[in-house]
Amino acid sequence: MSQYGPPGSPPPATIPRKPRNSYIIDCMYSYTYVWPINGRPFWFYPTSVEYGAVSGYRWTGSFWTFYGFDPRFIDQVACYPVPTLY
Repeated sequence: MSQYGPPGSPPPATIPRKPRNSYIIDCMYSYTYVWPINGRPFWFYPTSVEYGAVSGYRWTGSFWTFYGFDPRFIDQVACYPVPTLY
C-alpha cells in the first residue's frame, strides 16, 4: 500500500466492533471503519487529518474514491487490524 494514494486492495470483509472511544488520527494509512453521527457507516483509508478536515479514500463497494469530511461528524472509528494491548 502506498501512503500517497488509495490502497491497492479492497477493505477487509469483516467489519470490526464499534469501540467506546476512538480517534481518527490513530488510524492514519490503515483500513478504517467509520461510524458517522448521522448516516451509514463506511470503510475509509485516511491520509490526512487536520483541524476541521479529514481526507483520504472512501470505499464505494467496488473502488476507492477520494473523500473528505469534517471530523466533528464522526461518532466512532475502528482501524483494521484492531490493535491489541500487551
